[in-house]
Amino acid sequence: MSISQNLRNIKSSLPETVTLVAVSKFHPVEALQEAYDAGQRVFGESRVQELIAKQPNLPHDIEWHFIGTLQKNKVKYIASFIHTIQSIDSMELLKEVDKQAAKNNRTIRVLIEVHIAMESSKHGFSIEECRMLFQEKQFAPYSNICIAGLMGMGTFTNDAHQTEKEFQSLQKLSDELKHSGFVNESFTELSMGMSDDYLIAIQHGSTMIRIGTSIFGGRVY
Repeated sequence: MSISQNLRNIKSSLPETVTLVAVSKFHPVEALQEAYDAGQRVFGESRVQELIAKQPNLPHDIEWHFIGTLQKNKVKYIASFIHTIQSIDSMELLKEVDKQAAKNNRTIRVLIEVHIAMESSKHGFSIEECRMLFQEKQFAPYSNICIAGLMGMGTFTNDAHQTEKEFQSLQKLSDELKHSGFVNESFTELSMGMSDDYLIAIQHGSTMIRIGTSIFGGRVY
């Protein structure tokens, strides 16, 4: 099937409350343009070098999300245009994003990445660390970021029960923070779910899913 047909099929299964992030890493500009022409406006990239090569060659109303591990020394290359950074996994990175956003007279939306998977290769704060960050108001000094919610990645597994438990844990944390008084009205996003598990994620409160293969097919390296 074509990219446009893949998009239609996926969007037809999504509630209106869920944003589809088309994960376009390793795919050429032409493929992204086809998705754009089919109505897709939110794209996710995980490599800075690839993102800054694509961004000038595509329509300027695209909402770019950075979804991969982000090195502090590369934040400056995307700070002028990035809409959301979904992978804040340290306070040092958050501080740098705030610094570079200020230099560009911008406020950058960020999601705090929480480690919920049974895999050490995944990044993020533990649930308890995340809870303490909010309770201790460690985000308060940073005025050029908007903390819009949480992001998590489930374990790469065929065990749907395991995936469900992980998504439940992140949903519980998100709900807890929303009712704690430690977050403001901007804290609305729960980004979890990819091509193989997004339906489970939606059942557990996901407001944002990150899908690549089911839209674009296999990666082009």
